[in-house]
Amino acid sequence: MHVRACLPWIVLAAVSTSGFALAGWHAADALGARLPASLEGQDLRIRGRVVDLPDRDARRVQFLLRVDDDASQVGALRGRVLRIAWYDGGGAQPRPVAAGSHWEFDARLRAPRGLRNPGWFDSERHALANRLTAAGYVRNASSAREVAAPKGLQAWRADMADRIDHAIDAPISRFIRALALGDTRGLSDDDWATLRATGLTHLIAISGFHVGLVAGFFALAVSLVWRFVPALAHRVPRPIAMALAAVAGAVLYTAVAGFALPTVRTTLMIAVVAAVRCTRRAHSSFDALSLAVIAMVLVAPLSLLGAGFWLSVCGVAWLLWCLPNGDGGVLRSFASAQAVATVGLLPLTVALFGQASLAGPVANLVAIPWWSLVVVPLALLGTGMEAMHVGLGEWPWRAAAFAFDATWPAFEALGESRFAFAWLPEARWFALPMAAFAAFWCLLPRGVPGKPLALLLWLPLLWPSRDLPPHGAFRIDVLDVGQGLSALVRTASHAILFDMGPASHDGYDAGERAVVPALRALGVRALDVAIISHADSDHAGGWHAVRRALPIRDSHAPDGSPTPVASRCIAGRTWQRDGVRFRYLHPTEHFPYLGNDAGCVLRIEGAHGSALLTGDIGEVVERTLVRRDPAALRADVVLIPHHGSEGSSDPAFIRATGARVALVATGAGNRFGHPRSEVVARWCAAGARVLETAAGGALRVDVGSDGPKTAARRETHARLWDAAPRSGHGAGLCYRRNDGPGPEE
Repeated sequence: MHVRACLPWIVLAAVSTSGFALAGWHAADALGARLPASLEGQDLRIRGRVVDLPDRDARRVQFLLRVDDDASQVGALRGRVLRIAWYDGGGAQPRPVAAGSHWEFDARLRAPRGLRNPGWFDSERHALANRLTAAGYVRNASSAREVAAPKGLQAWRADMADRIDHAIDAPISRFIRALALGDTRGLSDDDWATLRATGLTHLIAISGFHVGLVAGFFALAVSLVWRFVPALAHRVPRPIAMALAAVAGAVLYTAVAGFALPTVRTTLMIAVVAAVRCTRRAHSSFDALSLAVIAMVLVAPLSLLGAGFWLSVCGVAWLLWCLPNGDGGVLRSFASAQAVATVGLLPLTVALFGQASLAGPVANLVAIPWWSLVVVPLALLGTGMEAMHVGLGEWPWRAAAFAFDATWPAFEALGESRFAFAWLPEARWFALPMAAFAAFWCLLPRGVPGKPLALLLWLPLLWPSRDLPPHGAFRIDVLDVGQGLSALVRTASHAILFDMGPASHDGYDAGERAVVPALRALGVRALDVAIISHADSDHAGGWHAVRRALPIRDSHAPDGSPTPVASRCIAGRTWQRDGVRFRYLHPTEHFPYLGNDAGCVLRIEGAHGSALLTGDIGEVVERTLVRRDPAALRADVVLIPHHGSEGSSDPAFIRATGARVALVATGAGNRFGHPRSEVVARWCAAGARVLETAAGGALRVDVGSDGPKTAARRETHARLWDAAPRSGHGAGLCYRRNDGPGPEE
């Protein structure tokens, strides 16, 4: 009797253990597939097939390549997926790379590596979930050759995308390509900003919603055929025929979308539900959902790392629980479903993306029925007709474009409204479960007491504490922007940004990709002062993105700098905020603009310590500062000049600072070799603890009554998929041997 009572718990424990073991095995396999460190930085001869739609811009083309699985390829790369960039050379455009084509070329690779900052997108997690082995770029382009012409599903998708552009011949064609083929290459940053602001991102790119819609249409079509031809039911019962048709439609549409992970996940869910339906036994909707989730996790455990998995599963679960019958008419049921989805998924949306779309419920009330019942069917009809005969798809595609264009301007206007959406700071770990419980309480049946009080549980998520420094103290966050610099200084009620990170000609902008999201995650809504130390692209590249995203009360740059700012930084200029004094030490009046050596040097003095932000000055300026006013250089925290280059960190300058903490902003594996080992050794020998962003991610230093306290993002938010090697000293480059301090090997 005792054994029978314990049997369910034994089964649960066994299943849970097996699940954890399976997930661990998949994670270990994906991590083991990363490019070995011994192959990084080498030129490798690679041959493989392009397995997605290449993304082209003015100076490069990017694509995914699956390496051939044969003995001619490097063992660690056989059968693996790589992300390749092909840049132009000497002004020449990169050679055309078509989807489905087979290529052989030399490439230089490295394991997937991303930036680690406060915020929500984790590129290293994304690479793990998609089992990406390495990223790199084509070398010796003249030796590249196309082994075989384009063929297969991806070549067909690329051809269909070109036909849509030819048929519509208007910019709006980019949306029809996205809805018909999942081809979002044509969508601009402004398009995505509008979609996020209006909460319509889930509708524009082929997702689980579209797959379910197509499956429903196939099931409905089969149902109509069975009703008109009743004899068919003698061979195959109508419910089973509808279930099989739904699966067939889902599989077909998933293929059209290039077997993207969200579509595969939804197709698997539909297949499980159809299998349950075919058993012709009574099953609740929750049983079907549970079986579908189990199947998804068994097939692809790493899908648990994707936001789409949680949003889709939780969204369906909320609807099944709150709207089990769907009574009350079409419009009322639709409005109720929208309300349930908005309230139920708001905690996840905020936790995963850091934003809440205030206009989303209104926009979805229009977009879901119009786009789903008019635009998407026309786009798919055009694709199907075009597949049967060239030219037949033109009129449905044009009709879809006309229908889409009838609503898009209104959504653009709504997205530009100041009330469209709100960015929310990064919350503590307990905020999400509290908000989820509050949503559950709010969605309980009418008459359940305490709902107004449940709203208080939302506060840790929607209004989190930012834990700002007290009066007289300050905090420095050196953001991880790659090979560049961006440092945020905060006092009790003010924020000052020193440099904005790099931007490159190929379209990458750290200001947009790293700095602005980090500022939003840290709860910075406006900047008191923005300082561009000098105009080099690795420091000033992100300025325009920051200026567009945030209100800025004042901006400084050296005299002669081409960067458009309100005023100039000049030695002796001071201001004070919340008991913290800011003073420029360089450049002096009439100092010529010389790039690095003309950069702003800022001293920060609080009640409990001081810091020095140095930009890219070199040894000549360092010695000048030592001669002019050595006392002004004394600081607890120093941002190492010029990323730790060999032409900086003069020994006299290091001694004058007496720094306890030295921070260096570098990119992982940068081509300059920053920071130089001899520079790090000098700072370590002087007694400073050296931390770098390449190893630790964003670095934080709180200068308060307890002295400078440091924290590295990769250590405080450690993750299984972390690409940076972590030693016992984490981001620190110094450790103490028996014979004294020295640089870590």
